[in-house]
Amino acid sequence: MSRLTHFDAAGEAHMVDVGDKAETRRVALAAGRIRMRAATLAAIRAGRAGKGDVLGVARVAAIQATKRTSDLIPLCHPLALTRVAVEFSLDAEPDCVDCRVRTETVGPTGVEMEALTGVSAALLTIYDMCKAMDRGMRIENVRLLEKSGGKSGAWRGE
Repeated sequence: MSRLTHFDAAGEAHMVDVGDKAETRRVALAAGRIRMRAATLAAIRAGRAGKGDVLGVARVAAIQATKRTSDLIPLCHPLALTRVAVEFSLDAEPDCVDCRVRTETVGPTGVEMEALTGVSAALLTIYDMCKAMDRGMRIENVRLLEKSGGKSGAWRGE
């Protein structure tokens, strides 16, 4: 395992210096899921959720969250994202909404945290918009699926 880069020699947290790193195209893909009752999924699918277009609002929340990641995660660098794509799929077995967020930039540091933050915000938004009909929804399996760019190259999860 490589050393943790967010700690200095004295063990204190710091923001990593990326000033001398080469700018490369960076891409990350993250995913997650929210499980719910069948009736909740049916309401989302039919556009009958009381607060409006659940997936439309969740998509905007994901995009906004990717752009604000450095405000939420203390040691993340603010990035100029070149692309954010958000996809949802509704699955009746099990009753859930799956979310994938792809983030891209050209710069000296990766966009994994932005993709993960986008997925988290999208799923939290779905919960918020549907909690009146289903407080038992479960957000699960938020994870990085793949990343590319930079010195470490490409990585793909299992």
